[in-house]
Amino acid sequence: MSYTSVMRRPISINKCAVAAVLAALLLAPAARAETEGLERYFAELADPDYAGWQRAQSDIERAWSRSGSAAMDLLLKRGTEALDQGDLPAAIAHLTALTDHAPDFPEGWNARATAYFLAGQFGPSLSDIARVLQLEPRHWGALAGLGMILDETGDEERALAAFRASFALNPHQQDVKDAIDRLEKALAGTAL
Repeated sequence: MSYTSVMRRPISINKCAVAAVLAALLLAPAARAETEGLERYFAELADPDYAGWQRAQSDIERAWSRSGSAAMDLLLKRGTEALDQGDLPAAIAHLTALTDHAPDFPEGWNARATAYFLAGQFGPSLSDIARVLQLEPRHWGALAGLGMILDETGDEERALAAFRASFALNPHQQDVKDAIDRLEKALAGTAL
């Protein structure tokens, strides 16, 4: 889920559901994503002073978008095109077919998490974010999406932790930096 790809709006969600997703994230064993060999790119991206960070980010995102199956890649493409066109039911349908047939493909879950979020289905979005992070714990977009949902539900401390985790992986996200700054100020104000 990309923090910049969704508009901020009020969210009502059962806080028990949020706690359950977070518990699942902490207790579930991490599976190796099919992005081995990208460590150099992650290191370059994490360096705030590295001039080639955009190439590193692009290389990681390109690797994330490849499932290893032309049919599954087509479902991702159709799902993201439907998202871009605002056709959320079609996006969710394509991306559900993708997650059903390629359950170990993190980007399918991430795209569907975004579609669910935009459709106002925050519980399913959180569940998909948990699956993304289980498969690819370095997914800065999913972490930012988690931060966004936690922020909207009033869980500022955990939102800040999620945004910080995202920013540590990719410090070139101005919107995430702005969210961190805003939450740090808000939390500093409540500590008085």
